[in-house]
Amino acid sequence: MCNESQFERALGSALRHAVAHVDGLRERGVDATASLEDLRQRIDVPLGEHAIDAEQVINELVAACDGGIVGSAGPRFFGFVIGGSLPAALAADWLTSAWDQNAGLYVIGPAASLVEEVAANWLKSLFGLPSKASFAFVTGCQMAHVTCLAAARHRVLQRAGWDVERDGLTAAPEIRILTSTEQHATVPRATRLLGLGTACVDTLPCDAEGCLRVDALESALKDRAARPTIVVLQAGDLNRGAFDDFRALIPLAHSHDAWVHVDGAMGLWCAASSKHRGLLAGANDADSWSTDGHKWLNVPYDCGYAFIRDAEAHHASQSVHSSYLVQGAGARDEVDWTPEFSRRARGFATYAALRQLGRDGVAELVDRCCAIARELIERIGALPGAAALCEPLINQGMVRFFDPRPNASDADHDRITDAVIIGVRATGEAFFTPTTWHGVRAMRISVSNWQTTAEDVEPVVACVARVLETERAKVSC
Repeated sequence: MCNESQFERALGSALRHAVAHVDGLRERGVDATASLEDLRQRIDVPLGEHAIDAEQVINELVAACDGGIVGSAGPRFFGFVIGGSLPAALAADWLTSAWDQNAGLYVIGPAASLVEEVAANWLKSLFGLPSKASFAFVTGCQMAHVTCLAAARHRVLQRAGWDVERDGLTAAPEIRILTSTEQHATVPRATRLLGLGTACVDTLPCDAEGCLRVDALESALKDRAARPTIVVLQAGDLNRGAFDDFRALIPLAHSHDAWVHVDGAMGLWCAASSKHRGLLAGANDADSWSTDGHKWLNVPYDCGYAFIRDAEAHHASQSVHSSYLVQGAGARDEVDWTPEFSRRARGFATYAALRQLGRDGVAELVDRCCAIARELIERIGALPGAAALCEPLINQGMVRFFDPRPNASDADHDRITDAVIIGVRATGEAFFTPTTWHGVRAMRISVSNWQTTAEDVEPVVACVARVLETERAKVSC
């Protein structure tokens, strides 16, 4: 049995290690330094027969993981789209674990339930979404898509006279999902999880700015007249941060009785900024929206949000009842709105982050990340042997590097681009990730961390310049 002193010693040890980690993020290298073999040797130990003191377990765990922790929570991590953890959000997340609430039912987590409700109302206000829209706190944007598209599936099939929750999909009318070629991989994956299959997804062409073409959607809607249809639009795509033309596309989709879902994993946060909210003009007329908290809000991982205008469809697609559950006491039971049963009380971290930042802080964070991303993209793209592939719109962009040999092919340019990305990571100065865009390799630059400042730009650009010069010299010899 654990006693109070064991809790104190174990948590005290965790606190010391955690503070040392977060306080040292700027000074330590960003990439992991331990090899897979080293980590496996240290971590993959036999399970002992006897109990071990909790403090010893924590100290040995930290030692075993040394060199295997990527500095993704720090200011020079520019890969994927990853934020860090605000102090208030991290502390609230610790409390979430200590309180250990099952946030599925109000009766076993009253504060957790109310905190999610209040935080969701704050988010809807920040995003300019309908105040009566329903919501769900989920693990990330992947499950936010699943939640929103489950509600969409319910409603579009109900309009066709089919009860999908009762009768399933075996003989159901075929649903078509219309989206652009710039869709995120989580969208077709959601169709797999929902039993719709990726064959139901039709990808339509974009214009030169990466936005779904209005004429392409109009033609697709006419071709699929009278069929249950869901349209998925982008608010900040993965590579260039493009936003679809919501003012034109949403009314068009609605005129054909289609449900419109907005993938706002990154871009929905632009609504908090007076400088960038124009990119979302008309997006609040959609039927559902999804975004992440562990990106721009900088809360610990395991946090995404789904918002659905049609609360009835949302509830019908998710709700569950059983004689042993204590539900319906006039409060919100999250089990009726999420794909989870037992679930972590992830609303505490969101609530704390929003209170720490306030409206102005969220706006400043969005604006700062966008400004730093633009400077990084422009300055790295201006280096000899480099080029930015598109003008940065928000906090995303791409740079390509070039083989200096006169007869170098696209494959040669691809190889040197990948080599520069790997070389920069090896220095520990910064962390970038690759992408393939329009058939060519590029280095993605994504800025989402609350600790990243303008002072990080100069050393990062200098690092990329050194690695690029080295890689170009190798192939010139």
